[in-house]
Amino acid sequence: MKIIGLALVAYAALVAGCTMVQRSLMYFPDDALPSPSDAGAPGFQVVTLRTTDGLALVSWYQPAKKGFATIVYFQGNGGNIAQRIYKTLPLVRAGYGLLLVGYRGYGGNPGKPSEEGLYEDGRAALAYLQEQGLPHERLILLGESLGTGVAVRMAWETSVRAVILEAPYTSTVDVGQAAYFFLPVGLLMYDRFPSVDLIAEIKAPLLVVHGEADRIIPTRFGRRLYRAASQPKEAHFLAGASHNDMVEFGLLDIELRFLAGLKKPSG
Repeated sequence: MKIIGLALVAYAALVAGCTMVQRSLMYFPDDALPSPSDAGAPGFQVVTLRTTDGLALVSWYQPAKKGFATIVYFQGNGGNIAQRIYKTLPLVRAGYGLLLVGYRGYGGNPGKPSEEGLYEDGRAALAYLQEQGLPHERLILLGESLGTGVAVRMAWETSVRAVILEAPYTSTVDVGQAAYFFLPVGLLMYDRFPSVDLIAEIKAPLLVVHGEADRIIPTRFGRRLYRAASQPKEAHFLAGASHNDMVEFGLLDIELRFLAGLKKPSG
């Protein structure tokens, strides 16, 4: 009985410790943000998004060519927006506008990331583009990994032209429970990003791309989210691709074909 008691105490301490540090296990920001020129994207403007909770967030913006929509890019949980240039420049070169959303706590921005905080950052991005004369119907939301939850929430809150999700999930609780099967994640997790509860209500055209060899967000979560989504939708599950190498397996070609098939915005 003494051994069982000690084991229970140790487990309780483990649960308490993981609960306290859970956001440090979920968000991995890089504070050092170079200039767009140093990142290989000299055409981008450095802009400021102002959130309703008082933060000024540095982001990068490249306006669209005439007749093209603008993509709002919500990155994953690691690094900063500069590290997404390599996979987004082809979209810009094709004519699409691009706003790389700088999250709170990332790239030297103030604040600390959280689910509600990232939603505020997403709303600030859409508000900024509206101030530039771009209605939501001219916007395409592109979410990567953790950022798919932000993209889904923004598309649930307002009508947009289309939604692209790279390596999405049903909820971060599901992903966390799969990774930490020995913990009661469903009871402890603060930031849940419940995309599966929202996706059916999104009527914009949807593209899902997911690597079959993804061990960070297993493909079963992306498939389940896709099944829950409404039409029109399409999905590509890439054989051999993992979480961070989908560009090498044709991700950009898939996205450009999807975008080309959308009706171009007027004006």
